[in-house]
Amino acid sequence: MPNKKPRIMNDYRDLVWSLIPLVLIAVVFAGLTSQCSFAANGPTTGTIPSFDAAAALRSDAENLSFPVREPALPENWQPNSGSRDTITGTGGGAVSTIGYITGAGTYMQLNQSNATEDVLVDHIVGRRYATGTQETGGQKWVVYDEPDAEAAWVADFGDSRVLIRGAGDSAAFETLAAAVTSARPL
Repeated sequence: MPNKKPRIMNDYRDLVWSLIPLVLIAVVFAGLTSQCSFAANGPTTGTIPSFDAAAALRSDAENLSFPVREPALPENWQPNSGSRDTITGTGGGAVSTIGYITGAGTYMQLNQSNATEDVLVDHIVGRRYATGTQETGGQKWVVYDEPDAEAAWVADFGDSRVLIRGAGDSAAFETLAAAVTSARPL
């Protein structure tokens, strides 16, 4: 049996040499289960999940106590997600959410609610202050914009508030805002 050095004599190099085989085993298992990949060209565009926004919005219109609008968006905008949420407390209410991928590949989100504007903004994008307004299609939208954060626009339609946010440029915001403004409640 070879002479082992006393445990107190082990140092960081011994630790590194013992971790190398474990790291290699983890990389091999991750590669075999397709949980990681290496690409020389950087990230690639994946398949956009399919979501039936029309059916979700119709269901929300039937089940929620406020008018829900279905915006007519360009064909290259694809709905990819949706949910329903409830904001509890004073000024809260139900929230209908649909996510879209724009023709440029950016994500935009449409939130419709009977919650008050400040409560809705706080719930969706966190505590922010209005930085201006934008008029689109005859509707005034309050803009909440902060450096290093997605912008959010909110409009008051009387019985409901609509909040749009996302990674899109100003044209994407205007497209979604105009489509919501011109849409009749379901």
